Amino acid sequence: MPKRVDHEERRAQIAEALIRVAGRQGLHAVGMRDVAAEAGVSLRLVQYYFETKEKLLFYGLQHLTGLFTARVGARLAAAGPHPGPRATVEALLLASLPIDEESRTFHLVYTSYAILSVTDEALAAQPFIDNPDAAENALAGFIEEAKAAGLVGPGIDARVEAIGLLAMAAAMGTSMLVGQRTAESAIAVLHHHLDRIFATA
Repeated sequence: MPKRVDHEERRAQIAEALIRVAGRQGLHAVGMRDVAAEAGVSLRLVQYYFETKEKLLFYGLQHLTGLFTARVGARLAAAGPHPGPRATVEALLLASLPIDEESRTFHLVYTSYAILSVTDEALAAQPFIDNPDAAENALAGFIEEAKAAGLVGPGIDARVEAIGLLAMAAAMGTSMLVGQRTAESAIAVLHHHLDRIFATA
């Protein structure tokens, strides 16, 4: 009896190959032939699942987002059953910094998608992020929760702080990729801002 093919598993295998190649060569330089070679499958098979490079890229973005969500979940689980608002906010932000090989690849490829979606008509026709305010809403919610519990300093605007923290994490991630900043200095800056927000004295 022939082995049953799990099509979603095969799609994920190809998407992960795309992410690995893009992490080495840059997203703009990736071709379907490169992805096929990385995945250890034929070009015809990649074309069977993804008729065009644009469809492959879009699926790759969705898969990358899923991997990031899982990474955040793992960090939150490691923080314990009841980590509290500050530890939760810190886990979310640290997950986005390129502090190891996996997160470095994520940040590089995700940033490449953002840049490519500005100039590539096919990618631009699709929403770059399905729910663009999800991270901002989550962070603002955690800071509001801390505010209600008296765990943040006076005058803290949860929405403004959430926007600032996300922008800071994104910019510091890029500065780490280009060698301007070390992981230690980026984390120190992050802790400085969290200390300010969650200061109750």
